[in-house]
Amino acid sequence: MSDKMIYYFGKSGCDGKGADKQLLGGKGLNLAQMTDIGLPVPPGFTITTACCDQYYKQGGKLPVGLIEEVKLNVTRLEGELDKKFGDDSNPLLVSVRSGAAVSMPGMMDTILNLGLTDSAVTGLAKATGNQRFAYDAYRRLINMFGGVVMEIEHEHFEKAFSAIKEKFKVELDTDVPAEGLVELCDAYKAVYQKHTGDEFPQDPYSQLTLAVEAVFKSWNTTRAIRYREVEGIRGLLGTAVNCQSMVYGNMGNDSGTGVAFTRNPSTGENKFYGEFLVNAQGEDVVAGIRTPQPVEEMPGWTTDAFPQIGADVHKQLLSIKDILENHYKDMQDIEFTIERGNLYMLQTRTGKRTGAAAVRVACEMVQEGLIEEKTGVTRIPANDLTQLLLPSFDPKAKDAAEVLTQGLPASPGASVGKLAFTADEAVERTAAGEKVILCRKETSPEDVDGMHSAAGILTSTGGMTSHAAVVARGWGRCCVAGAGEIQIDEEKRKITVAGKTLTHDDTVSIDGTTGEVMVGEVATQSPELSGDFATVMSWADKYRTLKIRTNADSPEDAQRAREFGAQGIGLCRTEHMFFEGDRITAVREMILAKDEADRRTALDQLLPFQRDDFVGIFTAMKGLPVTVRLLDPPLHEFLPHEGKAQEEMAAHMGVSLEEVTSRVEQLHESNPMLGHRGCRLSVTYPEILEMQVRAIVEAAIACQEKDIEAHPEIMIPLVGAATELKLLRGLTEKTIDLVKAEKGVESLDILIGTMIEIPRAALTADQVAEFADFFSFGTNDLTQMTFGYSRDDINSFLPDYLKKELLADDPFQTLDQTGVGQLVKMGVKKGRNARKELKVGICGEHGGDPSSIDFCHRVGLDYVSCSPFRVPIARLAAAQAAIANG
Repeated sequence: MSDKMIYYFGKSGCDGKGADKQLLGGKGLNLAQMTDIGLPVPPGFTITTACCDQYYKQGGKLPVGLIEEVKLNVTRLEGELDKKFGDDSNPLLVSVRSGAAVSMPGMMDTILNLGLTDSAVTGLAKATGNQRFAYDAYRRLINMFGGVVMEIEHEHFEKAFSAIKEKFKVELDTDVPAEGLVELCDAYKAVYQKHTGDEFPQDPYSQLTLAVEAVFKSWNTTRAIRYREVEGIRGLLGTAVNCQSMVYGNMGNDSGTGVAFTRNPSTGENKFYGEFLVNAQGEDVVAGIRTPQPVEEMPGWTTDAFPQIGADVHKQLLSIKDILENHYKDMQDIEFTIERGNLYMLQTRTGKRTGAAAVRVACEMVQEGLIEEKTGVTRIPANDLTQLLLPSFDPKAKDAAEVLTQGLPASPGASVGKLAFTADEAVERTAAGEKVILCRKETSPEDVDGMHSAAGILTSTGGMTSHAAVVARGWGRCCVAGAGEIQIDEEKRKITVAGKTLTHDDTVSIDGTTGEVMVGEVATQSPELSGDFATVMSWADKYRTLKIRTNADSPEDAQRAREFGAQGIGLCRTEHMFFEGDRITAVREMILAKDEADRRTALDQLLPFQRDDFVGIFTAMKGLPVTVRLLDPPLHEFLPHEGKAQEEMAAHMGVSLEEVTSRVEQLHESNPMLGHRGCRLSVTYPEILEMQVRAIVEAAIACQEKDIEAHPEIMIPLVGAATELKLLRGLTEKTIDLVKAEKGVESLDILIGTMIEIPRAALTADQVAEFADFFSFGTNDLTQMTFGYSRDDINSFLPDYLKKELLADDPFQTLDQTGVGQLVKMGVKKGRNARKELKVGICGEHGGDPSSIDFCHRVGLDYVSCSPFRVPIARLAAAQAAIANG
């Protein structure tokens, strides 16, 4: 650990000016940088993340000498501000905030007004001439300190506050008079003593020591750990602690607080965007306790003493917006406080934004000359493009819908689901297969599991920068916030709005773009992509070297993927076609056949279906390659396993029930994923391969006759030995030649390759390549067989593996580069050593994962293949990989 545990920022010096973000955390570093470029930042100091790391390494003990260094820095603050910490005439108070290297909004805890005691509060009242303000600050401290440090439930403080408001016959917190707040502080101290057994600490350094430790502890709370899991945040030392001198937004109508973004975080529009509250402290805005005003209304804020207060502050904020964007070259998320007309900056950080906003901000910042084109490409999180491809409500259906109420459009999209009233309920019902809308008065960090599970989020209070809004935007969840007409009864699981009552059994539709809440299920439609999206895609195509294909089994999927920029099909699964309409009957007849002749008769029925499917797909992908995987799953998957369904099948096919059940039992396997499937089916039943290859060749010839350029590639699955591929390639070539001769066709462009999904195939790739024109890595099965994990059962233990960091990621979502990835790398190297022109791609789910795509770029693959809606994501991720590794 570095010898320097604390970095000071203020007029007397800025220690952290050139420090590392990993050491100071994002908040600490940005406070130092804002101070350095001359913005009005209250002075303070940052305790490093290394101290947090040391705290845990020492079994929950503060590093030796830390508190002594804290006291030295407090003394430095006292000198700069001419105030004394805990003084009874002019006290210095501080805020204590967390701040990791990666922004985690609402995940860790804040304490304001620290240093107030029974004697200091009277000094603060005298120094400011404002008793109400002083005791309002004190009651906030007791509440925050009690909750954060001593873990007292907030409801106990809220109950005491409600009693005071009832006594003084007021509804709003701000209407409680000074004497009421004096009584409230006594009531809060009683709550504190009742639940801790101790009096509220009257030594300010004792408060500060406990607060620092509480921030360190907050790093490993359940909610913080869960947030890092969801966001994939790993490898950090811990959180820094930022101790900053207090400025007060709750001193009266000439003070206030706010949160803003330098551009609109939902749309990306270059317009200052945010909210503020008069006579409030910062937590009031982000906690969603009061519904704030938009900053564009700030110029209308006036007082008798400061008629121009709102206009002046608004003008300063617009100037600071430009200064920050020119300095950081990115959209910023800021917190500010106004104390008696004076503006102070409390925080800046890179602003979280929706996928649509990320695209627009990148494009416009390039146009403005703030960033270069390559920076614009790398600035957009590739996965966030998913949000641009999300559905919206169909206008006609929406016009006919019953609008219950309208809140704030906190995070765009269209979500439909039944109402769920707690985070736990949302998790449970989603796991059971329901789509739910999490409906809360306001969300808190404890709700993150439910927010992540829910299809959408609806709150009755809070604004565009509340916890619900910030987290929803970051995750691409549709969210409507601050729908104030909704009365929520969590206990009875119902809401009441406009005289109408809805329960947990009722469905609502929420529009995160307009803020509308509608009764019932409203139809959705596919999105239309903006010109900015096309610009970003053109940048991506300019820089990437990987080709992007799609996994598609129908002409519709193929056409959609082509519209998204797919350069071919990397995986067409023929078995998916077998389940449609009358085909399943022919498939079952083939399986029940007693001999080859009967199987061929059944396969003859399937042939025209398969041929027509391929004609449709080749037509949709005109001129582009289409990799067709021959039948892969075990035959038992096409047979019914329940008694009633078996009876229906027997009756439909005119055979006895015993014949069906006997064949089902005969095909049963203890471990079907390692059983009679893939190329093994073609070895046992070559007539299946012959039918499928014939269908492919006849479809290609039919397209050729219509001047449609078809480029089929036949992929033989689950090869583990070169001898299997040699045998089946020979049969495939023989069938191709036979059909060509029948049709009188001399030239036909058809490649024959294999799927590398068994570790042995990767290990012997040089031998396999002798009989392959291409390799396609099937990383779903390759991962399953390399780890020995069943992908169907992994969720019984994966959460524990991720929580205990035994695995960095779900290996079925993000490619395991150190294990499975080494097999891929070896397979590419060995394969190309044997066949220099070997084409190599990947067609598992990893083909659409940005981290996995980066790996594919580095090991020299020719293409990745992914689902149609992930094609744009893969295009951008491939460009980012090329830039990062260039």
